[in-house]
Amino acid sequence: MARCLIGCGSNQGRRREYLDRALELLRYMPGVTVLAVSRPLETRPIGGPAGQAPFLNGACLLETDLGPHEVLGMLNAVENTLHRERTERWGPRTIDLDLLLYDDLVLDTSSLTLPHPRMTTRRFVLEPCAEIAGDAMHPRAGCTVRALLDNISQPHPHVAIVGVPGAGAPEVASVVADAMLARLVRNPAPLTPQLFEPPAGDAVTDADTARLEAVWRQSLAARARPLEAAGWPDDPHGTVADYWLETQRLAAEEILPAASRAAFAALFSTHAATTVAPHVVVLLHVQPEVLEERIAFRARRPAPHSDIFAALTPTAVCPSTQESVRLLMRLQDRLACRLRTADPACGTRPKATVVIDGGDLGQAALDAVAAVEAMA
Repeated sequence: MARCLIGCGSNQGRRREYLDRALELLRYMPGVTVLAVSRPLETRPIGGPAGQAPFLNGACLLETDLGPHEVLGMLNAVENTLHRERTERWGPRTIDLDLLLYDDLVLDTSSLTLPHPRMTTRRFVLEPCAEIAGDAMHPRAGCTVRALLDNISQPHPHVAIVGVPGAGAPEVASVVADAMLARLVRNPAPLTPQLFEPPAGDAVTDADTARLEAVWRQSLAARARPLEAAGWPDDPHGTVADYWLETQRLAAEEILPAASRAAFAALFSTHAATTVAPHVVVLLHVQPEVLEERIAFRARRPAPHSDIFAALTPTAVCPSTQESVRLLMRLQDRLACRLRTADPACGTRPKATVVIDGGDLGQAALDAVAAVEAMA
């Protein structure tokens, strides 16, 4: 038997009746036992079309012998019975039933992702879940539901908008900071010049290696400085950074000579220990063709004519656009893997991670704002 955590919501018609009716239908489903039901919580709508009515949100804990896709099908059947319409993304609905957790299963298919990919920043999900299943483990975050709720309840939340150069992190971070009325921390030492330095030639001397190590040490110190815990503010609006310090460590594993990596890793650990790690990371994920288009765009509009995708300017020294894209995609894969996988040698990863398609920057900014607004 598996235990499933289900998120419930309604903002159309008689909201409480829809929630009660959905639970009644679930109780009559064969192979399903309803173990606990949270109290309803009224919340404002997040994202989606303007002018929606407030939601009633809740959660229920089920025990079932159904498989995860069967549970999803059952929830969809209940929604259909209660006249759920799916005409607009995040639009108004009579009933919304989301499969949040299925035991400790991690699944990523075209029809179902487990755990639910956006639950870690949604207070309207975490509060009712913590009421009935606070000790339930989130297998990707590596912590309990209650710890996830505590994570987004920080007095001064730190949100990092993260992506490889060209993914649009600086542009999206500006929009998110404005929406939060938050302090915006810009990357003081963009990573791209280090990624795309012209090769030193066939023979790399000790002097070349020493110079390369010095550049990486200096840029690491510059990036760590704005994130230092000493003097970290305590106002409730929070900090939005357009980078994550960990990205440089991952890049170093790709770029630095093997003999230099251990020393850099030790220095990184020293700097990281003095900084405030992000409570939430929003990863902007882009496809190779998107990066190709943005590199071409940047080549046509060099500084100072435009600051959009400015981090891509150093790619001009790369032998080809394809080589630039290949390197950036490898770094993006490392970044995504680091956010998915706990690595004790690298310290803890952020408890809350949201992955957003960065192909359309306007939509990415709206999605990032929705993810952060859901924390309130």
